[in-house]
Amino acid sequence: MLPFLHIKLVGQDGWGVTYSSTEICALKGSTVNMSCTYRYPPTVQRVENRFWFRTVVKENYTDLKTDPEYSGRVQYNCVNNICILRITDLRESDSAEYKFRFITDQEGGKHSGLSGVTLSVTESPSAEIVEGSSVTLTCSSDANPAANYTWYKKNGDADLYPLSKEPQLVFSSIQSSDSGEYYCTAENKLWGKMSKYIYINVTYAPRLPSVSVSPSAEIVEGSSVTLTCSSDANPAAKYTWYKKNGDPDLQPLSKEPQLVFSSIQSSDSGEYYCTAENELGRRTSKYIYVNVTYAPKLPSVSVSPSAEIVEGSSVTLTCSSDANPAAKYTWYKEEQKLLQSPEGSYYLTSISSEDGGNYSCKAQNQHGQTSSSVDSDL
Repeated sequence: MLPFLHIKLVGQDGWGVTYSSTEICALKGSTVNMSCTYRYPPTVQRVENRFWFRTVVKENYTDLKTDPEYSGRVQYNCVNNICILRITDLRESDSAEYKFRFITDQEGGKHSGLSGVTLSVTESPSAEIVEGSSVTLTCSSDANPAANYTWYKKNGDADLYPLSKEPQLVFSSIQSSDSGEYYCTAENKLWGKMSKYIYINVTYAPRLPSVSVSPSAEIVEGSSVTLTCSSDANPAAKYTWYKKNGDPDLQPLSKEPQLVFSSIQSSDSGEYYCTAENELGRRTSKYIYVNVTYAPKLPSVSVSPSAEIVEGSSVTLTCSSDANPAAKYTWYKEEQKLLQSPEGSYYLTSISSEDGGNYSCKAQNQHGQTSSSVDSDL
């Protein structure tokens, strides 16, 4: 808080009231002290009464101690012509001008300050500041002549550029990038002072979450895989992971930023997404596709037609295997290679007794191979 310069308002003939501050800004719910010194001529024998009062529309002289609005919240401490007013549990309705008045035993000895103390009660700056809202920082200092104000943001740059040369620094739509420490300076031709830092913490809903998979290379069945969800948010977001499966009543897979597969399986292939949520909002990420590769499973082989095979007819041997990437197939007869193709079918157009025997099929990709056999009984 900026220090106040001392201002004297001295009346004629030795009468007068001096206020240590003529403008005070205070926070709602806090306590404020207002101080004054009062003077009177030496001919005065006794001060009969002294009190603080509040001016609203027109000056009145109701002692604050008797004002129901201030019941239990006002204290005076008056010693040696100095009188301090303390108001506790400040309310926004307490914003007003306050004056001190004293009454003596001398005829006409009723005096109050020509001006008073203006009190401004505002909401605490510790209240949550939400991105997009309007925020005003106010710098004030009691000075004569009046002070010139300048606002800065603390950023470690020795050549700081002022943000404003007005008493108020206004953010009409404050952004997360505006978070940080601010301070102001008050200067007149006699002196200059710098305020303490005030920290502005701008809260905001999560940004669009980003998702990543580790390792980023090919995912092989049985390996360890981690999906990570991250979102810029203030306060920090909470995360939930889901797998896209068309079920409207999706059950979360994890409520952590990471979804971990210690030994991923082919059944884990699919599209995944996450949500990031705080009290200000919720965002859903784009889908990330997890493609689990694996060696061919045991091939299934079949003969068509499946009924009795007649010499001279056509016969098709078919081999298929679940694999990722797709398998390549090789047909053998009694260990002799017949055909290699991605389709897995071998055709006998006019079968004869010489075609009888044991046939086998091998399915293979870069992760492994496996075989199955079939007997052709001609």
